[in-house]
Amino acid sequence: MSAYRKLFDHFEHVSHLEHVQAISSWDEASMMPVGGGAVRGEAMATLGVVIHGLKSDPRIGDWLANAEDEALDGEQRANIREIAREYGNATCLSADLVKHLKLASSRCEQAWRVMRRDNNWQGMAPLLTEVVGLVREEAVMRSECNGLSRYNAMLDTYEPGMTTERLDPLFADLKDFLPGFVDQVLEVQQREPVLSVGEDFSIEKQRELGLSIMATLGFDFEHGRLDISHHPFCGGVPDDTRITTRYFDDNFVQSLMGVIHETGHAMYEQGLPKAWRTQPVGRALSAGTHESQSLLMEMQACRSIEFLHFMTPVAQRVFLGSESNNPAWSVDNLHRIYTRVERGFIRVDADEVTYPLHVILRYEIERDLVDARIEVSDIPDAWNQKMQQLLARGTEGNFANGCLQDVHWPAALFGYFPTYSIGAMTAAQLFTAAVDQVREIPEAIRNGNFSPLLGWLRDNVHSKGKLLGYDELMIGATGEVLNTDYFKAHLRRRYLGG
Repeated sequence: MSAYRKLFDHFEHVSHLEHVQAISSWDEASMMPVGGGAVRGEAMATLGVVIHGLKSDPRIGDWLANAEDEALDGEQRANIREIAREYGNATCLSADLVKHLKLASSRCEQAWRVMRRDNNWQGMAPLLTEVVGLVREEAVMRSECNGLSRYNAMLDTYEPGMTTERLDPLFADLKDFLPGFVDQVLEVQQREPVLSVGEDFSIEKQRELGLSIMATLGFDFEHGRLDISHHPFCGGVPDDTRITTRYFDDNFVQSLMGVIHETGHAMYEQGLPKAWRTQPVGRALSAGTHESQSLLMEMQACRSIEFLHFMTPVAQRVFLGSESNNPAWSVDNLHRIYTRVERGFIRVDADEVTYPLHVILRYEIERDLVDARIEVSDIPDAWNQKMQQLLARGTEGNFANGCLQDVHWPAALFGYFPTYSIGAMTAAQLFTAAVDQVREIPEAIRNGNFSPLLGWLRDNVHSKGKLLGYDELMIGATGEVLNTDYFKAHLRRRYLGG
């Protein structure tokens, strides 16, 4: 058997275990009874150690060396590159650290669901301190392996090739542009009255609308499903994709846009190259690319006036029983609701104008945490100061709507937050290119036909997996590397008509 075949079979075996890991993680967040948390955490830690052991198997190094002399095509070479990357990432870490971090983050994440509800920072701080300490150990190990700074080593696990040196100028541009732009938009929107569509929307009808829109977007229900969790997410694997949302009976917009966002993630997974789904090269390119697919659907496509021309009568039939001439349910009024800008506290409920400011706040704090420039005890004050600076909102004592609102740090996902805004910028750049190249996309969306857009994404993003690097993919799809110009132009066009 060739060395390449040994690598292929080995990582196919790993992918089957990761499939089980993914579904178990989904179950923990959406279906598992509270009392199952401790034993589930132990089981997940054991599985994580097993997977880590397989990915760091010393035979992989020998197989990689021998495969270099074999006659392989371009896709197989790309798979070798990604296998080498996974092997390098795994061998950086000790099995002991992997186990302890899995256990600590599982305890912390499960506790977070209660601590946030109770606004209990004092209860959360010791658990989070343990997680941060282990993450710092991870960052040191990764840094020593790849020569990156500690935070860059963590960022690289989610966004390969991205560094703070490249990211900081992009974020500085947004940080300079957005606060003044928010002021302009708020001034304009004060002159545009918004009519209430009501405050009584049953969960059953919200679910009905969400499922209908998922089908419109192109979600494959033969290979996926929709459920409820504390925090919306997309999990599972390409052939068994699980998405969740959360419902509020006084507001259908939040849950619907959550469904659309996660459907964007899911359709990326469902569109990954079938021939490579058990191999590293067949996975999503990066976390930022993943976020671009969810935000492209949620923000670029489904907050557009074209989409609302299609969605409005659908929503009227679901919630009102028939189409209506009620001004509150008009396309224009719903568009004002869907594009309302507000300096709010909650990231997941934020509009696309203020959202990057929420991300920059978290990025700056987690960067300093990983690099040990601040401690967990400093988080509430740092959060409050940055919220006041960026969004003119104070969070002193308001932990549930401040530093306890996200699951990422309890779950040890340090380095992930920047990918949300990388995704937003990527989405704007990709959507502009898609419309330039396929001119019928806006009119098709107006008619509830997402096939032209989805087809373009399948060809230019989804089917590529990790065959290309991020810059290669962006140049191939848009002709340019990532920049802030398209995102800012999109915001000016939508919110100021310029």
